[in-house]
Amino acid sequence: MGSKGESESYMYSSNLVSTAISLNLSLGNASSSVNATIAEDDQKWTDVVLFVFKATVMGMIIIGAIFGNLLVIVSVMRHRKLRIITNYFVVSLAFADILVAIAVMTFNASLQLTGHWMFSQFMCDVWNSLDVYFSTASILHLCCISVDRYYAIVKPLKYPINMTKRVVALMLVNTWLAPAVISFPPIFCGWYTTKDHQIRPNECNFEVNPWYALFSSSVSFWIPCTIMIFTYLAIFKEANRQEKQIHSRLGNPALLQHNGEVLSSSGGSSKTLTLHEVGPMHAQSTPTKDRNIIKMKREHKAARTLGIIMGTFILCWLPFFSWYVTNTVFGVEYPDVVMILVFWVGYFNSTLNPLIYAYFNREFREAFRNTLQCAFCSLCRRPPSDLDALDMRRPSLRYDDRTRSVYSETYLKHIDRRRSSELGSSL
Repeated sequence: MGSKGESESYMYSSNLVSTAISLNLSLGNASSSVNATIAEDDQKWTDVVLFVFKATVMGMIIIGAIFGNLLVIVSVMRHRKLRIITNYFVVSLAFADILVAIAVMTFNASLQLTGHWMFSQFMCDVWNSLDVYFSTASILHLCCISVDRYYAIVKPLKYPINMTKRVVALMLVNTWLAPAVISFPPIFCGWYTTKDHQIRPNECNFEVNPWYALFSSSVSFWIPCTIMIFTYLAIFKEANRQEKQIHSRLGNPALLQHNGEVLSSSGGSSKTLTLHEVGPMHAQSTPTKDRNIIKMKREHKAARTLGIIMGTFILCWLPFFSWYVTNTVFGVEYPDVVMILVFWVGYFNSTLNPLIYAYFNREFREAFRNTLQCAFCSLCRRPPSDLDALDMRRPSLRYDDRTRSVYSETYLKHIDRRRSSELGSSL
């Protein structure tokens, strides 16, 4: 009896232990499944937040590039004061940036947001060709702008002779034709890629060989940027020399500073001086001398604005071309996030150019304001106005009025004497 009771008690305790173990296992499995479900939910929320963030940033860059550069084109078309030779390049650059946003950024955004290529292999080649083409066209436009500014400031006497409308037209045609040499034929003929490149469905990989990487990056970035850097160094050196020369002639720092009221333009014909500049210190000046000084200051302002545009372009695209060469030629491996980042930092340059115009250039800023008012307000019924009517600065005097104010007493006495004599002779 004792042994039988002990065995029953042992079996009962064994059953209890096994039941407890199975219960613990089931609870552990349930806990693991709950944790896995929570982890999956967290991952889904992370993916959703990341997707929304990427879509928002890319969408803002694309929309900003399209409407910002469209604003540049419309503003130059509407305002006569902005229709000068330099702005021909600016308008053409804005058009290239719009095409970058429409034909390049949109395909890249779809690839990054969906994780796969949704179009045919032919469209993959088209997209890669347009990417190379428009990026090269943008920097060649900036190279042309630097050459235009070089002649305007360093060699002003040769500027009207060398930079005619015909020459500008030829430069623009070459700027749009030259990038096709390194984009469409090499890509569609397969000269750009390696022997190991395999075409896979739902993928669009741009695998290039080292020779094409060196050639295309040199034509698209390294050679033009080197030309622009040396050109702008000569421009700023000459601009500083001219400013010192003006300062030594006039001995008046106020004319160079204007107390923050510098007459700004990208090459237009501004013809006004503010009232605080009219005084005894300028009694020795003449309208011709002042016109030359204002023109010089205008060219310096335009050179600074376009220099900032060029510097911004280099800062935006230098990371991409550094990644492009080191990855292709030297075989340096980078994470995928680095590749995505350098692409979109380069694309972001197309959005920045209109912001640079609006912030650093008064005439573009006033033209933008007027164009937006005409687009969204009742002012659209008015005809396009010149920027002379949009001057938001302090009251100003024309050259003839300013000259009259300098010699006001002599001028008025002469006019009164002449009118008196004419009145006496008529009587």
